[in-house]
Amino acid sequence: MIAIIVGILILPLIIVISILILLESKGGVIFSQKRIGLNKNEFVILKFRTMENQKITFIGNIIRRLGWDEIPQLINIIKGEMAFVGPRPLTSNDITRLGWDTKQYGKRWSVKPGITGLAQLSPICNSRLAMENDLFYVENKSLGLDLKIIFRSLLIPVLGKQTQ
Repeated sequence: MIAIIVGILILPLIIVISILILLESKGGVIFSQKRIGLNKNEFVILKFRTMENQKITFIGNIIRRLGWDEIPQLINIIKGEMAFVGPRPLTSNDITRLGWDTKQYGKRWSVKPGITGLAQLSPICNSRLAMENDLFYVENKSLGLDLKIIFRSLLIPVLGKQTQ
């Protein structure tokens, strides 16, 4: 329900972004890709398209920096495939590449994946740290933690990623 309300409130932004993507490059507005979610079930994630010919477009760079490329994932939330907060959904190739396909990491897939999460707040891109953050979230999931993560995520476009 919250995702529907947010979608309606930001509809003008969605329309503007869609028009800018269409004016700047050829192709559709939405990028879709198979990802792994809750209980390792596969689903199709939606994002605004930010690339053309394997290069990030001018508009794509702006909306990525602001995190607006994730807006179409509100549809994934409405469909019950994702949550606002949780571990990021990965491709099956990413899971294999990272070595996260063993039983030891199974807890990570016991919650819905999210648009944002603790790993996305970290200024350091490190697979071990990302998994630690994801497991911490799974083990400590609460409304308070979700609200803290959402608040900090909304500040990223303004302040950048800060150290923990």
